[in-house]
Amino acid sequence: MPTDLPNLLTLSRIAAIPLLVALALAGNPWADFGACVVFSAAAITDYFDGKLARERQQISNFGRMLDPIADKLLVGAALMLLAGTERLTVFGLLPAIVILLREILVSGLREYLAGLAVGLPVTKLAKWKTGFQMGALGTLLAGDSAASVLHLSFLPVSLIGELMLWTAAALTLVTGWDYLQAGLRHAGGPSQRDASQPREPARP
Repeated sequence: MPTDLPNLLTLSRIAAIPLLVALALAGNPWADFGACVVFSAAAITDYFDGKLARERQQISNFGRMLDPIADKLLVGAALMLLAGTERLTVFGLLPAIVILLREILVSGLREYLAGLAVGLPVTKLAKWKTGFQMGALGTLLAGDSAASVLHLSFLPVSLIGELMLWTAAALTLVTGWDYLQAGLRHAGGPSQRDASQPREPARP
């Protein structure tokens, strides 16, 4: 049901996006810190909604549909905000492009394989990728300005965030390639329609 706690947590990630956008566009240190907090809290729900759904046996088609959508909306919004507000250097923009393209690739593969009743399991490496990615985006949203509010100006927060983003991008390439190979294996076989229809005997 959409009102189950795991699904409400998933919906909260989508609901957090307008607040995240408003804070990131405010352009002051406290708002940057708030954007980091909002994004981090929303990212954490990605762990708890799945954990609670399994523990409470509340896994639903609605949740399975909405969870990856909520993740991609949150990540996409954060990447666009960072690029649009020029918080990414060219050094940081490249891994952001890699991550965004990978999200589109995996979405397309999942849509195609769903028609074949084939799922793409989430690997442990993909979970590490998600952890670095969410950590990097939260750090970059805070930036050096939020560090000054917390009297941590000595920390190169933006540089740390970009290095984490590069790590996430490297893991993204590996996991994206694994998913692409899985999709190509199924794409190389006969379609369901072809497989379900008997073949005509060869004519002499």
